[in-house]
Amino acid sequence: MKKKYTLTIVAALVAAAFLVYFFAGTELRKELKPEAQAPASTQGAPAGGHEGHGGEKGTPSQAPPESAGQGEAPTVEITPEKQQLIGVKTVPAAVRPLLKTIRTVGRIEYDERKLRTVNTKVEGWIEKLYIDYTGRYVQKGEAMAELYSPELVATQEEFLNILKWRKERIADDGTAAMLSRDADALVEAARKRLQRFDISEAQIRELEQTGKARRTLTIYSPTNGYVVQKMALQGMRVMPGEKLFDVADLSTVWVIADVYEYELSSIRVGETASIGLSYMPGKEFKSKIDYVYPTLSGETRTARVRFSIPNPDGRLKPQMYSTVEIKINLGSKLAIPDDAVIDTGARQIVYVDKGEGYFEPREVMLGLRAEGYREVLMGLKAGEKVAASAAFLIDSESQLKGVKPMEGAGHKH
Repeated sequence: MKKKYTLTIVAALVAAAFLVYFFAGTELRKELKPEAQAPASTQGAPAGGHEGHGGEKGTPSQAPPESAGQGEAPTVEITPEKQQLIGVKTVPAAVRPLLKTIRTVGRIEYDERKLRTVNTKVEGWIEKLYIDYTGRYVQKGEAMAELYSPELVATQEEFLNILKWRKERIADDGTAAMLSRDADALVEAARKRLQRFDISEAQIRELEQTGKARRTLTIYSPTNGYVVQKMALQGMRVMPGEKLFDVADLSTVWVIADVYEYELSSIRVGETASIGLSYMPGKEFKSKIDYVYPTLSGETRTARVRFSIPNPDGRLKPQMYSTVEIKINLGSKLAIPDDAVIDTGARQIVYVDKGEGYFEPREVMLGLRAEGYREVLMGLKAGEKVAASAAFLIDSESQLKGVKPMEGAGHKH
């Protein structure tokens, strides 16, 4: 047990020594390198070294960029060996087309513009029910129920009596002409009362031809679709305006997608989206944004976005879930890879490659976020190279050496 404990301590010491060498290796080599080269670089120079800078005999020494003069941006040195070790790669800032993809989940719902309610405008009782279960498909004009209404029967009989009275002839021609005009007005008023009870023109013509009032009123489907709600029951009493059926035309359905509030600024009516369903692999529906709802959900912080999809075969059913991808073209912008940015919360920093192993920490102002890229509003120029990978390791080295970006550096460029 004691031997195992000793091996553990030895392993920990070796690991600590490796970390010290990794982070402090650069400073040690910088201190040792001038001493090794001192005879070659200072040969024939006075002790003060003044001729090496301004005299004719000395060779000018090259100072690192951070000591080139007052006001110069500070830099941190990462030797080529260490860059290779930690995997540093640089990428130039460039103007490129940015494409943003918003991925979310959608729900299939009824097209509210194709929902119809079936009711009656007269009081009565359902004597016969043709549609006796929810979910049945009905065609436009198909009989759904028959309603008995004493008020409707009385209106029909009144209409027939007026028609019969108009046919009677009066001996006095002048009186007959006057009464005929009045009879026509009465017939037209009775016809309009029947129409207000949703009696069709075909039913009124049948009433005129047969001369017999119908006991019941047949209620027809106003559209093709499925019965999604059925409140009507055999023998039930019905009041004017009471809902009997809801019929939904599913030839077109809506897809309602939830989009987070921070992405709403990119959403526009007319943007194209790809919609897919897990149980239909390989099948993709293309649609455009019809409408962006004006309210936000307080619980999820999302807004609803609507799409319309044709559904001729009826395979898309309400309450199914789908995947939605909205591709938005943001235009051409100056951009850098997302990995190049060190976000501290208060500001964004990138490390600009100054050459010869030196990197300048620079504050930048960023804009839109795209697929792996960030728009640069301030702080960089096109063509400047930034560390696009292992930037966090360079930042760690910079923090250890106390190298920080100049105040306001993000606003100079």
